[in-house]
Amino acid sequence: MALTAQGRPRLLALRALGLGDAVTGIAALRGVRRRWPDHHLVLAAPSVVGDWLRQEGLVDEVLDTRGLERRDWQGDPPDVAVNLHGRGPQSHALLQRLHPSRLVAFANAEAGFSDGPPWRANEHEVDRWCRLLASAGATCGPDDLRLGEPPGGRGRDARLVLIHPGAAFPSRRWPADRWAAVARDLAEQGRQVLVTGVPEEAQACAAVAAAHPAVEDTCGRYAVPQLSALVRRAGLLLCGDTGIAHLATAHGTPSVLLFGPVAPTEWGPRLDPELHRVLWEPRPGDPPGDPHARDVDVRLARIEVAQVLAAADEITPAAATSGSATAG
Repeated sequence: MALTAQGRPRLLALRALGLGDAVTGIAALRGVRRRWPDHHLVLAAPSVVGDWLRQEGLVDEVLDTRGLERRDWQGDPPDVAVNLHGRGPQSHALLQRLHPSRLVAFANAEAGFSDGPPWRANEHEVDRWCRLLASAGATCGPDDLRLGEPPGGRGRDARLVLIHPGAAFPSRRWPADRWAAVARDLAEQGRQVLVTGVPEEAQACAAVAAAHPAVEDTCGRYAVPQLSALVRRAGLLLCGDTGIAHLATAHGTPSVLLFGPVAPTEWGPRLDPELHRVLWEPRPGDPPGDPHARDVDVRLARIEVAQVLAAADEITPAAATSGSATAG
């Protein structure tokens, strides 16, 4: 058994993915904590998100890992290894090489592993990993996604609107000119509009911010902890199916979310449905959705500017945000 200097057994959880995956995995990580409270919890994840989860007290240590790259594990094999990364077999093999005393993972014949529940297609991401943990005797659920105070907590700025036009792949990026039209309308209502994004999204962010002099481009300005705090303070978030959307769920921040090509039943908000408006326009005969495609998905392309503005006004009416800097 691998012990820390404090004599605690070590547990390794693998979730070497991006921000959205990190946030949707929070409930499962809390289940791991409850099931093995005496273990030192090491998370194999990119440090850019893993360090934030450590600061939030969700894990004890981060092993900087991107995707399924092989990382050195110092010392004896972990007491427990938990695969929160995927169905296998590659992710299973990465953990099996460490020879943990116990592996918690979905059953996968190709990996030679049968001591786990079956993988289910089209399952919501939060529910999937909580179901895996339940098979190992853990308790967790959607309420474990929450970060900070419950919805409506003090310090929320009712006028502050965040627009995040980017996403990892073009299929999930609503056209920048439509985001610009939304930003212009919201700014003309007197709302404070900030455009957020990672440095690689600078061009799209700049195009949106150019819509109105009052719209501020903050692309690349915020690391994950600061972005999380900004979402927590905002009165409204508008974005596609991307990582920042899950921060809105965790913080109870009202949001308008544009989905395509993946259905919101798999990646949509799992808490407080009254706080979120999900726009999703599938039709009979649509081709299968490809979240990694190079062209905007047909379901996402059907969403019009007027729909987004109507959803924003429905969830946070302009009249309620004007003349008031804070709510709560």
